[in-house]
Amino acid sequence: MIDSSVAVSCGNCSVRRLCLPAGLSQADIARLEKVTRRKKIVKAGEVLFRSGDPFQNLYAIRSGSFKSVVIASDGDTQVTHFALPGELLGLDAYSKRIHSSYAEALEDSSVCLLPFAQLELLAQQVPTLQQQIYSIFSEELRQENDILLLLGKRSAETRLAALLINISSRYASRGYSHSEFVLSMPRIDIANYLGLTAETVSRVFSRFQREGLIKVNGRVIKFLDLLGLSEVAGTHCGYDNEGGG
Repeated sequence: MIDSSVAVSCGNCSVRRLCLPAGLSQADIARLEKVTRRKKIVKAGEVLFRSGDPFQNLYAIRSGSFKSVVIASDGDTQVTHFALPGELLGLDAYSKRIHSSYAEALEDSSVCLLPFAQLELLAQQVPTLQQQIYSIFSEELRQENDILLLLGKRSAETRLAALLINISSRYASRGYSHSEFVLSMPRIDIANYLGLTAETVSRVFSRFQREGLIKVNGRVIKFLDLLGLSEVAGTHCGYDNEGGG
């Protein structure tokens, strides 16, 4: 599945300002590109890495989206994260050098392979890159805290609204429309992530439509009342980058 014939360039990547090249000089980006020159295409439903796999690479998402899933000792699965372009996958394996979760593509996606041994060596030579890696690790921890807060919300409506606002703001930071986007994750994965049933998620989506907060067409979500949805979520709806819509 690795397409090594396709040249990967960090310098002209559409999500470079959210990924490792952020803040690097052109010379340092050129050095980084020697580490990140391999790209992997992952079809929808395919697994990028599995729980128990040894830690070899980080994966920077160029396009598409993924879900991260943890398998409990009793065999139950828990969706722990939905990853979008510009984000890194594989951070779960850093401390123990083995993956504790698996990552599955929610749609046809592409990632840059980042051999961690080479990346770590380069980071020692380029302080700005090292700082960016620390920032990404910090963001991962912040998102985990956000998950705990989200799951602590009492109502299904608040949980789903908060998730939609979160995804909207992440798309906005990538220069995409914050008000209309494809929700690549199926309802059953959203339900698992939020600790709800699929039926409850569908019911809340229908309620949001009836109340004029959103419009749903397949997996395309359009925000009709961002302020109203934000009030349901209990979050602030202002974005620094309003994106394309």
